[in-house]
Amino acid sequence: MNKEKSFINQIGMGIDQHGHNNDCTNASIKAIKNAISNNCLIGLSEICGLKKPNDLSRMKVHVKIGAPYPENITENKILKAIPFGEKTLEVVKGGLIAQGIMIKELGDTSDKIIVCNAAVNVSIKDK
Repeated sequence: MNKEKSFINQIGMGIDQHGHNNDCTNASIKAIKNAISNNCLIGLSEICGLKKPNDLSRMKVHVKIGAPYPENITENKILKAIPFGEKTLEVVKGGLIAQGIMIKELGDTSDKIIVCNAAVNVSIKDK
């Protein structure tokens, strides 16, 4: 029987200050990177025996994104922010919209600041 054991659940926040037609992809990627940027998965190597690159296929990474416009996310771009493992994505309504300024020279399409949250869970499939 294949069971999974969770090892890490990290939370991150990402911001897109330029509106970009309410696309939450950039803010979501930043949220994922914020969640994983200070983690070292050394325990997975030592405890779970993930010592070779092929062993990383046993790692499952589930990302849950809270976005103000969940329908405006490009899934394949977001999943590229996760470097290893079998990846899954769940997107829910959440995050925040804050008032900013619109600077057309920066590519802004509105004065909205889009804030997204990410919960990144890493689990390992038993052999």
